[in-house]
Amino acid sequence: MKAVIPFPGVGNEIFSFDFFDFGVALRWYALAYIAGIVIGYQIVLRAVKATRLWRNNTPPMTTELTEAFLTWAVLGIIFGGRIGYTLIYNFGYYSRNPLEILQVWGGGMSFHGGFAGVVIAGVIFCKKHKIPMLSFGDLMAMAAPMGLFLGRLANFNSAELWGKPSNVPWAVIFPGDAAQDCSDMVDLCARHPSQLYEALMEGLILGALILYQAYKRGWTLKPGRLMGLFIMGYGISRFIVEFFRQADAQFITENNPLGHVVRIGSMGMSMGQLLSLPMVAIGMWFITRARKT
Repeated sequence: MKAVIPFPGVGNEIFSFDFFDFGVALRWYALAYIAGIVIGYQIVLRAVKATRLWRNNTPPMTTELTEAFLTWAVLGIIFGGRIGYTLIYNFGYYSRNPLEILQVWGGGMSFHGGFAGVVIAGVIFCKKHKIPMLSFGDLMAMAAPMGLFLGRLANFNSAELWGKPSNVPWAVIFPGDAAQDCSDMVDLCARHPSQLYEALMEGLILGALILYQAYKRGWTLKPGRLMGLFIMGYGISRFIVEFFRQADAQFITENNPLGHVVRIGSMGMSMGQLLSLPMVAIGMWFITRARKT
């Protein structure tokens, strides 16, 4: 048998109990969302208090407004992520079962949808409180990578969004369908831990780069630059990881085993790659615009 790593997950639920006729459970995925939001809030709060980061030593918003935006951010992530998933990744199923769209506990969230939800919430919040949008976007860019990091770890622990079959020494044998889904399988199917690749690139590396540019290079003095770096960095990271990530089941057919949805020349692109290309272009535009300001 090839050198592989057994799946080290600890289960989806931290604890569960019955309350009258209802089952109540706290799952690692929910805890990752909660922890990501709390840590992101602390990062933003610290940046707001560090007046030297901002033009004329004036942060774009107060600590009170930072706390007030928490609720807006949570709603944007949940509703945007869920609606994005139903529209982009599984519209056919949810168009036939519309009542299941609101069943967030059943799984299914899209980063691109959650990102759009936070953007919409942020635009409305900024207009309401007269906050400069580009500087506000820079604050969100500092906070987002940690949430991505924890979310991808939760994906790994839940054995979802796994990678393509692989012979690398760090390949993981995920449980369930993932272990039995190799067409040329001799042993149990080992796969790229693509969730960990994403956690590393979208979370730790991108997050460290953004904070370094903010605190050491003064990128916050040119509003929109950090936001552009986050958008572009996420798009590049996601595009690369998609080469190792198994396509979502709804995009896989007998004649389309890799789940490619569009072809440019001889290169097939997954839905994740297709959605990431505009993010790279938009991020580059924000960085270029900020440098010229």
